[in-house]
Amino acid sequence: MIEIERKFLVNSDVYKNEAFKKTRISQGFLNTHKERTVRVRIKDKESFITVKGKSSKDGLKRFEWEKEIPLNEAQELLNICEHSIIDKTRYEVKIGNHIFEVDEFYGENNGLVIAEIELNFEEEVFETPNWLGKEVTGDIKYYNSQLSIQPYKTWK
Repeated sequence: MIEIERKFLVNSDVYKNEAFKKTRISQGFLNTHKERTVRVRIKDKESFITVKGKSSKDGLKRFEWEKEIPLNEAQELLNICEHSIIDKTRYEVKIGNHIFEVDEFYGENNGLVIAEIELNFEEEVFETPNWLGKEVTGDIKYYNSQLSIQPYKTWK
């Protein structure tokens, strides 16, 4: 499956009042190779393993495969992940016909808030809420796999 996604910084916390769902997420990476990443994620009581391929040059598209796994297995896999574990709350906000997933990070990435929107095709038009800031699609330092290696607090 090919995922088409755009990422943006967030310039206010208004999205919290607009969210219809809020989920706590812990995730780690078993592999952060530039050609592919393998992620383990716990979302409340659900757990997944995900393989993502290399992004297109513009950062909009990449292969993604995901499978649900038992919670206890995900917890064990988090113990052997590379680098640090990502801790965040995801807010889901419906704007027009789309859902923005807004991630508020904690720990070493505290202070970083990123909104993502999945699209059906690259040129798809979508409404932009007032709290949406600068687009960072394709900037790898904002990928969760990179945030586990080079956390936001270490940026200059």
